Amino acid sequence: MSPSSGSSNSCPQHVAIIMDGNGRWAQQQGLPRLEGHRAGVANIRRVTEAFVRDGVRYLTLFAFSTENWGRPKQEVRGLFRLLGQVIDREAKFFHTKGIKLRHLGRLDSLSATLRTKVEKAVGLTKDNQGMILNVAFDYGGRAEIMAAVRELLIRDLSPQELTEDIFERYLYTAGLPDPDLIIRTSGELRVSNFLLWQGAYSEFYFTAAFWPDFDEKEVSAALKAYSQRQRRFGGLKA
Repeated sequence: MSPSSGSSNSCPQHVAIIMDGNGRWAQQQGLPRLEGHRAGVANIRRVTEAFVRDGVRYLTLFAFSTENWGRPKQEVRGLFRLLGQVIDREAKFFHTKGIKLRHLGRLDSLSATLRTKVEKAVGLTKDNQGMILNVAFDYGGRAEIMAAVRELLIRDLSPQELTEDIFERYLYTAGLPDPDLIIRTSGELRVSNFLLWQGAYSEFYFTAAFWPDFDEKEVSAALKAYSQRQRRFGGLKA
């Protein structure tokens, strides 16, 4: 879907975050990298509630990319074990807050147990009317676009029938507005295969803070920076 009609001093409707720096945060603390991931997971509640208070309607968190499978196997196994330990508890918490959970990405690479937990969490919150919290797990922007293309080929649409609106129906984000603001933590300055189609006109905000340290003050700083932008979407303002 198209981005919202943001303008100066407006709050973004949809914020997306590349949650980066868990491992480096742990190393700075003298801890194993997995403890950084544990701290990163714990930070999701704090950040989500901060954005809810500020009126953000959609929040998308980049938790695990298709490229992350290339990390050390011990770290990947530990991350999946951590997810399995916390997903039921976190889903219940967000359910009590009226937040709707949505998964973006593939599920077929996950274990049957973990896949069931993800589906259960989504099902538990599916009727909630509050913020929509999208968790991009085993997600890659190129993989998403390729999956949409494959679906369109199966449906045998003619080139004349294909429009951007039709194409977007086959993306993982179908039905969601494009992100107004994309935030990346840890000081890195790249998009890392995240929301490649949807982020075409997003505003970007980069912070040196590692994800476990991205707190309410960081949220406020990001939203303040966004409020000072003039969004033109390729046009000109009078």
